Amino acid sequence: MTVNPKDAKGRRTVRYESYSDMLTDVEQMAVADVSTVGNWSLGQILKHLAMSVDSSIDGAGFSLPAPVRWVMKLLMKRKFLTKPIPAGFKTTKEFTPDETSIEEGLALLRTAVDRQGKETKRAPHPGFGKFTAQEWTDFNLRHAELHMSFVISNEV
Repeated sequence: MTVNPKDAKGRRTVRYESYSDMLTDVEQMAVADVSTVGNWSLGQILKHLAMSVDSSIDGAGFSLPAPVRWVMKLLMKRKFLTKPIPAGFKTTKEFTPDETSIEEGLALLRTAVDRQGKETKRAPHPGFGKFTAQEWTDFNLRHAELHMSFVISNEV
């Protein structure tokens, strides 16, 4: 059964200040008994986050139409860098992950985060356009908070 992410019940409140914070939470969830209250497994979430983090260096391979980018930059950029990203955005086919094991997703995410510290090149965001390295970090952390909020520990 497909869940409307806007209506998902039981999500966690998650806030990351750094990639290290994010990886600590992800790694704890990866070894715990967890479930998700959305449509993706933890493995899929981790792979999707890795794909997104990698796109900050490699590019997304597409860009939204100019009027959409203009509106997003004007009305949404600051919010998406500082506040929780609301659930319910549809991702593109390119960023929809196949079923992936937790181990594979975690390895991909660790590699993507490691690249952030080693490579200085940053690609434009497909909706917001040019981002500094810090803006990409902020966006990636807000994006990870959104997806990881759907991962719930079943341990008491």
